[in-house]
Amino acid sequence: MNKQPKLIDMLRMRDIFSPHLAQIQEKIFLNGELAMVHGDHSVFQLLISHKPPFVINDSRFGVIVQGEADININLQDRHITAGSLLYIGPGTILNPIRLSDDLQIFGIGLFDAFPMPFALGQMPSAFNGQVRDFQLPVGENDIKIALNILNTIWHTVHCVDYHRPTVTALVAALMNHYDHLFHKYSDMQAASRSREQTIFDRFIQLAGQHCAEQHQIGYYADRLCLTERYLNTIIRQTSGITAKEWIDRALITRIKIELRHTDKPATQIAEEMHFANPSFFSKYFRRLTGMTPLEYRQIDNCLRQNCQNYPTFNLPSSSYAALMSLLCCSYSKKGA
Repeated sequence: MNKQPKLIDMLRMRDIFSPHLAQIQEKIFLNGELAMVHGDHSVFQLLISHKPPFVINDSRFGVIVQGEADININLQDRHITAGSLLYIGPGTILNPIRLSDDLQIFGIGLFDAFPMPFALGQMPSAFNGQVRDFQLPVGENDIKIALNILNTIWHTVHCVDYHRPTVTALVAALMNHYDHLFHKYSDMQAASRSREQTIFDRFIQLAGQHCAEQHQIGYYADRLCLTERYLNTIIRQTSGITAKEWIDRALITRIKIELRHTDKPATQIAEEMHFANPSFFSKYFRRLTGMTPLEYRQIDNCLRQNCQNYPTFNLPSSSYAALMSLLCCSYSKKGA
């Protein structure tokens, strides 16, 4: 039976943190409904040690009080700085790259079992699924409001037999606060953002959502009501690379997650990713990464087991660079 992808959900977080509870128990809270981090970043260092990228299936809200971080979120590199509010929603792919030593984060994650405070259809619009993540550079007063809500939740959940409706109401306040600031910031951005940047942002969102079944630019051009040529021109002018390269980045990331976190055979992954046949799938992966899917999986498994010797197979002459690229889950184009 195929394993499910190793999402960073409640069970996975508990497995990762359990051996280190003595060191971090004063800075984290974790039960079956929610998780909290209270002014610490060592928990994120523990997550990074478990080889990103990660997929999350819950909603997470953070306040960056001090320090900075570089994180690739849904294909886009983000530089997160102090004075920011961060939201990461279900289905987000995370690849943490660098965390500063002085990074200080307060935050909460809501698991599937958490009783969400809004009825169906009444969720604040920032969290209705149209936006998968956002980062808001906000003022000192807005940071204080978010921290006050989080601190109240933190103290409440540490009470014996804490009152769940109180926590639910506090989460509603936090979500409404984020939603208000999201729309305020979005309106400010819209006034200054070019049409080209708006198209690019929407294209990246679509590529992240549909790359597994839609590999060609035509689908995305149709969704954006543009010609393929015009869309490609805008994407190249905005980002420096073509629309097809962005689609390939998204697709390769999805494939690597399947290879790393499941034992599905390559034939099944090829079918699920809508390739014509396994041979084409293997050639595609090797062209864009320098290794076949089997080679990638063997190296990754070996590293997880702390092997002294890598599997023996013929690598291209640039094998070292290709290996480093794979391990960092970055993307390297190996030809047309």
